[in-house]
Amino acid sequence: MEIPAGGKRLHGTLTLPEGARSVVLFAYASGSSRHSARNQLLAEALARAGLGALLFDLLTPEEEAAEAYTRHLRFDIDLLAGRLFEATAWLVRREETRRLRAAFIGASTGAAAALAAAARLGEQVGAVVSGGGRPDLAAPMLALVTAPTLLIVGALDTRGLALNEQALAQLRCEKELLIVPGASQLFEEPGTFDQVAVLATEWFTHHLD
Repeated sequence: MEIPAGGKRLHGTLTLPEGARSVVLFAYASGSSRHSARNQLLAEALARAGLGALLFDLLTPEEEAAEAYTRHLRFDIDLLAGRLFEATAWLVRREETRRLRAAFIGASTGAAAALAAAARLGEQVGAVVSGGGRPDLAAPMLALVTAPTLLIVGALDTRGLALNEQALAQLRCEKELLIVPGASQLFEEPGTFDQVAVLATEWFTHHLD
């Protein structure tokens, strides 16, 4: 699908299992994409739990190509959050999805974008999950987030853990920080990303039913 956002056309894939009442929008950092095997694995886990998923690229192919050299857009939280906001509005305009409750999942700087967008959307967002994310980059917006928020951090990611603990203290919503043993920031160790998928799915099913 093509999603209009800020005069751009973003590419995405929408999966809706039968009877879905919610849809999780993915906000991943530059360098990942809707074609990522891990993103698709997570979308499949959500689908088995009856949750829809919108995997879409926050950057256009041209922006992604430039980003490979400049590495500046991945830290433009306002830009990324704005596109996540517009993707949510696009879902609301569609007949097949306008009754579904939105939720966000983000990684790296995408997690900050998810939290910033959730702060803008208020109760329209049912839950947020950050997996190996940088929620600290959304610091000015964290106190405004109302959606139940789960922060997942790898035990080996000591710097990330400290930044997530700081962000946790600033959140005023229902919140939790969970640590995956033996995992680094990207959860590349065997079995660790599977744990992230389980924790995220449980959080969403609990808060979106």
